[in-house]
Amino acid sequence: MKVKDFDSYRAPNRKPWAAILVLLALGFLIYWFFIRERPPKSEPVDDVVAEETSEPSVAVTPESTGKADEDAAIAAAIPTADVALMMDEASQLAAEDKLVEARQRYLEALKHTSDSAVQLQIERKVAPINVELVTSPRRMPEKQDVLVKSGDSLDRIARRFGTTTELIQKSNLLMNPNLIKVGDRLRVFTGKFQLASSKSRHDLVVTLNGAFFKRYKVGTGRFGKTPIGTFVIRDKIKEPVWWRPDGREVPFGDEENILGTRWFALRATGDTEDVRGYGIHGTWAPESVGSASSAGCLRMINEEVEELFSYIPIGTQVTISE
Repeated sequence: MKVKDFDSYRAPNRKPWAAILVLLALGFLIYWFFIRERPPKSEPVDDVVAEETSEPSVAVTPESTGKADEDAAIAAAIPTADVALMMDEASQLAAEDKLVEARQRYLEALKHTSDSAVQLQIERKVAPINVELVTSPRRMPEKQDVLVKSGDSLDRIARRFGTTTELIQKSNLLMNPNLIKVGDRLRVFTGKFQLASSKSRHDLVVTLNGAFFKRYKVGTGRFGKTPIGTFVIRDKIKEPVWWRPDGREVPFGDEENILGTRWFALRATGDTEDVRGYGIHGTWAPESVGSASSAGCLRMINEEVEELFSYIPIGTQVTISE
């Protein structure tokens, strides 16, 4: 063979398919086991560190998660068959605007369960019905029609029946409380309220003639400073002035005034140690309600303390427990 024949030689046109397939397979295996991003292992929530994003994060506090857990537990609570039937009947009566009957049925259901989550379910259903019945012109067993006599005023009628002028005005749709005359007929609330606060639960339960009426969240004293025992409401003040510990007066509306929009002054009764300066009041910091956050008083959201103020009279008994 001549040298020039090598120059013109070409290898046969065969591609090494087997070798290519082996290399591809090896590459895939290397990628799968060593290179690709593994899914993160599941870890406890407390151990996970959130990555920074362009979106603002929402702070989750023990109080907010506790409230969410409580709401979820209440929503998930399953009443027994008889209690569930009573609740269904009460709901149907409320839908038919038979509020007195609906209230009675809910209260019966409340007596027939010892499950705290179910009890809270029922309380959340019956509380707005209770408030509607008391603060509107609707009839209810705890009201009576009163004929206005000579010399009567709303304040005098309220003191006679142990209620508030604001409640008489609301429940009779009176635009001007001073424009009543002899012969007018007023529907007056005659029931008896009592208040009971639990420092550990941070709540205030209102009862009407011994039956549940409404539960409110309250802030209590830091380091257990809220006194326990029995008390009576001795005074009520709208838009209260606050007196600082150093004796300086802070008027209502001043940003330093911590009392919110309403103030109930408490007086100790029975064997309870005499205390001064303690009461129930509103707050401009609603996030503090539901925890041990005050200097010793029971603090409430302004809108809720205003509602309480409208129907709770001076002389109402208050119990504060651990």
